[in-house]
Amino acid sequence: MPQAREELAALVRFQSVADPAQFPVEECEGAARWIADALRAEGFTDVAELETPDGTRSVYGLLPGPADAPTVLLYAHYDVQPPLDLAGWDSPPFELTERDGRWYGRGAADCKGGFILHLLALRALRAHGGVPVTVKMIVEGSEEQGTGGLERYAEAHPELLAADTIVIGDAGNFRTGLPTVTSVLRGMTLLRVQVDTLEGNLHSGQFGGAAPDALAALIRLLDSLRAEDGSTTVDGLAAQGVWEGLPYPEEDFRRDAKVLEGVGLVGSGTVADRLWARPAVTVLGIDCPPVVGATPSVQAAARALVSLRVPPGTDAADAGRLLSAHLRSRAPWGARVSVEEVGQGQPFRADTASPAYTAMAEAMAEAYDGARMAVAGMGGSIPLCNTLAALYPEAEILLTGLSEPAARIHAVNESVSPDELHRMSVVEALFLQRYADRR
Repeated sequence: MPQAREELAALVRFQSVADPAQFPVEECEGAARWIADALRAEGFTDVAELETPDGTRSVYGLLPGPADAPTVLLYAHYDVQPPLDLAGWDSPPFELTERDGRWYGRGAADCKGGFILHLLALRALRAHGGVPVTVKMIVEGSEEQGTGGLERYAEAHPELLAADTIVIGDAGNFRTGLPTVTSVLRGMTLLRVQVDTLEGNLHSGQFGGAAPDALAALIRLLDSLRAEDGSTTVDGLAAQGVWEGLPYPEEDFRRDAKVLEGVGLVGSGTVADRLWARPAVTVLGIDCPPVVGATPSVQAAARALVSLRVPPGTDAADAGRLLSAHLRSRAPWGARVSVEEVGQGQPFRADTASPAYTAMAEAMAEAYDGARMAVAGMGGSIPLCNTLAALYPEAEILLTGLSEPAARIHAVNESVSPDELHRMSVVEALFLQRYADRR
């Protein structure tokens, strides 16, 4: 674990946001090189930095196992979300900092910590007789951007990632101390919508009250995506799904999400229904004048980035077309609306009755003192899952990881529990042993 902390600190130090408009591309390239070197140090062969079609790099390595051993693909990603409001961090986001028993830093849990987890599991196995399976490792460079680089590369080179079982280390336990596999991922479509009403901004005193305000039009347009109770309402999109698995009590969700006292939740149905079985729209950002420096003007143009999460059973491309049509048809005052798709990923559902899940349940029970494996959904998207399921229909796909609620992934003060990192690495090592025995 001391070595793991040093390695995670080194990896977190790279500002590997896969968007050159925000951070230099050299940060991602440096992280990829660091991971490639780490794989070589662990005895991996055929290590390569793969140039993917979206201009980013994914790192691949092969660790041969015994003759006739099954092959397991281990996945993580090294790209991270932007740090958001730097003032909101209690410590520098790209400097791993320990406090209150947790390690803080962007990517500590999502998903640089997932790569370190894989290394720890393999080291544990080597210390107890050797790695009993052939391991392929793939560490993606653009998962957070949703630009599909690794999916397109895998489709063009289908033999590269072929495996009997795939462990996606980008999910997490339902809560700290409760070992969990994720059976459902919502898909996502990401759209950029622009509203234009005037040739240029106008003085609000001289023209306000009659001139069509593009920002006001955008606000009304975005509001049409919500019912009065906050439920997502996209014309033609089903939104009545029901979750049959692990419940998510409302009081637990309020605590996990840090909902302010007196503020209600949005939507209808159970919390689990809303998170894992129904679509959810989120306005991720709006381009308009900031409050500081704003002038008394009627805005001629405004735009927003809109995310729509969709549950299994709904095609993300179809949902994107419905969302685009909704936005175009709901424009107030005849405002001109243009919509551009900027990202997409399909939802995913795993087969939890497969032999690999039995081996995982046994491993989790041993590592977590007899605790029974929980099966939960996850509202986020991992587009690669569907690509791998289509390429390798016989492969079993398991989703585990370090992103439990306290990790606050994608938010300020992201962190990882070193105890969870330790236990989940033991889980993975035990799983690989049991899976090899079953095969």
